[in-house]
Amino acid sequence: MIIVRITMNALAEKRKEILQTLLSMIEPTKNESGCLSFHAFRNIEDQNGFDLIAEWKTRQDLDHYIRSGRFSVLLGTKSLLCEPPQIQIHTVSHSERLATVNTA
Repeated sequence: MIIVRITMNALAEKRKEILQTLLSMIEPTKNESGCLSFHAFRNIEDQNGFDLIAEWKTRQDLDHYIRSGRFSVLLGTKSLLCEPPQIQIHTVSHSERLATVNTA
C-alpha cells in the first residue's frame, strides 16, 4: 500500500478557493483505479492549513494518478498557497490493528 500526504498552507484570502477545489476532488479521486481512500482535512490550529491523505493499492496506481489531469488541478493551486505543498509518499509493507495495541 502507498500512503500520500500533501500538506498545504493557503493564503488567507484564497482559503475558500482551496477548500472548494479540495472538496471537488474527493469523490472523483476515490473512484480512480487503485485508490483505497482519499480524504481532505483542515488543520484545527490553523484555518489556512489543509492536508490530503490518500491510500493507493500500488505505486503504479499512484503514478497513473500523478500523471492525470486531476492531479494537475491540485498542483495548479500553488498560486493560492503561502509556500509550495509538502508531499510525502510512504510505502507500507505491513499494517497492524487494535489487537496489537491491546496485546501491548
